[in-house]
Amino acid sequence: MKLYITETSPYARMARIMVLEKGLEDRVEILPARTRQAGSPYYEINPSGRVPYLICDDDWRLEESQLICAHFDHLAGPPAFAPPPGRDGWEVRRLEALARSLLDGLGVWGRELKRPEADRSATVVAHERERARRLVDLWEREIETPPMAEPFRNMAQLTLAVALEMDARLPGFDWRPDHPKLAAWLAPFARRPSFAATLPGASKTG
Repeated sequence: MKLYITETSPYARMARIMVLEKGLEDRVEILPARTRQAGSPYYEINPSGRVPYLICDDDWRLEESQLICAHFDHLAGPPAFAPPPGRDGWEVRRLEALARSLLDGLGVWGRELKRPEADRSATVVAHERERARRLVDLWEREIETPPMAEPFRNMAQLTLAVALEMDARLPGFDWRPDHPKLAAWLAPFARRPSFAATLPGASKTG
């Protein structure tokens, strides 16, 4: 299988973490994609230009991090990250959606900062900074709910941990000093080999 990524994409990082967590390194080739460039040859592979993008051995193609992570989870042994049945499963999905809201907003913020300074929208940056503040405050209260406190085994945890670690490269996203519960929760995730190996700059790919 071929997994197309950019090293700085948090969505692609989620897929790469899942490759490592499920022991799929020998089955998945990680390839860099040139995105947001006019005429990029990557657009011939994936017309949307988004990452991550997976081409399976039979040329079956998947786009979108949640879908690709779920596919990887089902490839090696029993699924470990699928939501449980019933109300507990809906709670995991609720928290995953909340984490995705934070991640998506941080992505918009980060892309805006990459634009030339003269072209940036101060309104967009301020809006996303304030959204992130509200959501991180909410997560400080939510982080002790059972699906988040249990051992690493759901997509809500993966999504939130990747979002929070964007503070390393997103100026102004300084959430740690005022959110001790959240910082303590993130610490063991950051120490996992799959997280350390996929931090931007840690990989030789891309």
